[in-house]
Amino acid sequence: MPVETTTRRITIDPITRLEGHGKIEIFLDDDGQVERAYFQVPELRGFEKFAQGRPAEDMPQITSRICGVCPTAHHMAATRALDNLYQVTPPPAAQKIRELVFNTFMAEDHALHFYFLGGPDFVVGPQAPAAERNVLGVVARVGVETGKAVISMRRKLRELTTLAAGKTVHPVFGLPGGVAKPLTEADRQRFREVAAEAVDFAQFTLETFEKIVLENSDYGDLITGGVFTHRTHYMGMVDSNNQVNFYQGSLRVVTPEGKEVAKFAPEKYLDYIAEHVEPWSYMKFCYLKQPGWKGFMEGADSGVFAVAPLARLNVTEGMPTPLAQQAYEKYIKTLGKPVHHTLATHWARIIELIYATERMKQLADDPEITDPNVRTIPTATPREGVGVVEAPRGTLIHHYKTDERGLITAANLIVASQNNAARMSMSVEKAAKGLLSGREISEGLLNMVEMAFRAYDPCLGCATHSLPGSMPLSVRVRGRDGETLSMLVRDADGAIRRS
Repeated sequence: MPVETTTRRITIDPITRLEGHGKIEIFLDDDGQVERAYFQVPELRGFEKFAQGRPAEDMPQITSRICGVCPTAHHMAATRALDNLYQVTPPPAAQKIRELVFNTFMAEDHALHFYFLGGPDFVVGPQAPAAERNVLGVVARVGVETGKAVISMRRKLRELTTLAAGKTVHPVFGLPGGVAKPLTEADRQRFREVAAEAVDFAQFTLETFEKIVLENSDYGDLITGGVFTHRTHYMGMVDSNNQVNFYQGSLRVVTPEGKEVAKFAPEKYLDYIAEHVEPWSYMKFCYLKQPGWKGFMEGADSGVFAVAPLARLNVTEGMPTPLAQQAYEKYIKTLGKPVHHTLATHWARIIELIYATERMKQLADDPEITDPNVRTIPTATPREGVGVVEAPRGTLIHHYKTDERGLITAANLIVASQNNAARMSMSVEKAAKGLLSGREISEGLLNMVEMAFRAYDPCLGCATHSLPGSMPLSVRVRGRDGETLSMLVRDADGAIRRS
């Protein structure tokens, strides 16, 4: 965690254990109190522009290149947008194969975050030495055999994705109207075998979390303390029973009190969601059109909302699988509902891990999934399509417009980290003010500020879509000991200055 400190400014650059690149700027007053803290995203990815002029059917391949951690989410959102664009419904087997692959991906990604990214703060300790707050520190705490089990399970889940989707990092199976190939009976049996192991693994992960985190009163106080708590709206995808579904359904929004205020088809998202731009970040800040953008504030009168595991469990009326439902009931019995504690997202994520593995098993147990009819060929003239899935980091929206030849004329991508951007920035500032004001700054405390964004598991490469007229750029030359020797800066207006 490289940190630059002056008497009135603290810079954490780069921030750690996330997807993408970012930094935190913290400004202090003369008394050492935190005045402001900014969660900044300095990288820029222009995929909405890259897409223009390309054939729509290329989008599942183009957008899966945005991020190497969650390519399956973009691939699937793009594929579902193509279904909508070409007005075609895939056969039942194709829908089930897609959902099976997607839940396999969700399980693997949730396990990645708990053991590799967010979990070290709890398993090893938020103020443990930085060299220990990583997966090796987790393995040292939970045991080598457990570490081997984690690596083995992630490998098996990724092998299943390759089996059905062609590739793990950049899937190639999604097509408008279906998938590229059916599952064989041997494929189905392999999914059944690994899914059964994955359910046990997910249960073990929950037991580990309960033992190490929930039974530790210090961690309990940290999770439920005011420093990491916000009362906002929440949004997530639900099925017809208002239960969690990662692959398809309606988008449901609830207030900070848990009251439903909107439930709409994904194609109607522009009636409910808008994007706000700040000059200090390339990430756009999504908000609810009703009540509108009121700034970085919480409460029922604010348009700020959250997505991802915490939000999905807040908008649901129950989990659709038995073990996940059992875990969910303990969760809300302990914390109430809705849950506003940001760090409780880690608990919610494990409950979703259980659901994803159970859903894998349900789909793999269905013999219809091997039906060779896996594609309906599109015949309609394309015009406009929207596809939505629940990515590990929250609601992911792909929206394409084309000409009559199917060439993209406009693309809008609203990713989970954009939906979370306002609340995530509020979380960083609130943590900085609550943890650093008037105190001696330590590396451990700064890591706890980072925990405020880490719970959201942000993907900043996916989320950067704000494009100014001239791209600001900062080039810093450092010496061998890390000291800044010189810096060249190009401002948003194009002016260049040297310092």
